[in-house]
Amino acid sequence: MKRMRRSTTFLLMIAALGIAMTASARGPIGELKGMVLDSQGKPVADATVTMQSSDGKHPYATHTDASGHFKFARFETGQYDLRAYSGGMFSQWTKRISIRSKKTTEITLRMPPPADVSVTVTQ
Repeated sequence: MKRMRRSTTFLLMIAALGIAMTASARGPIGELKGMVLDSQGKPVADATVTMQSSDGKHPYATHTDASGHFKFARFETGQYDLRAYSGGMFSQWTKRISIRSKKTTEITLRMPPPADVSVTVTQ
């Protein structure tokens, strides 16, 4: 019993130290949240939203909920580019979105209209 208590205490201390080191290693943080809408203004559920730093490094991804909402929480301040993917199509990149310290940035991403594709077969 005593050994188990020591092990638990040790693991909690390691976890706390890891969290503290991560928090101190990062700069100021903020969050970004928004919606993905289709071309008719309706929410897009389960769309993949990709965010990367504006220098093209550090990509991150999340999915929209049933109401088309997404959130990137606790990210370092800076400039980020975003786009959404759903139904085989990508939205345009939205460039240089600012995440500010202790602030929430909100954005709406819009999917393009479905492509009108027709195929003609001739013999």
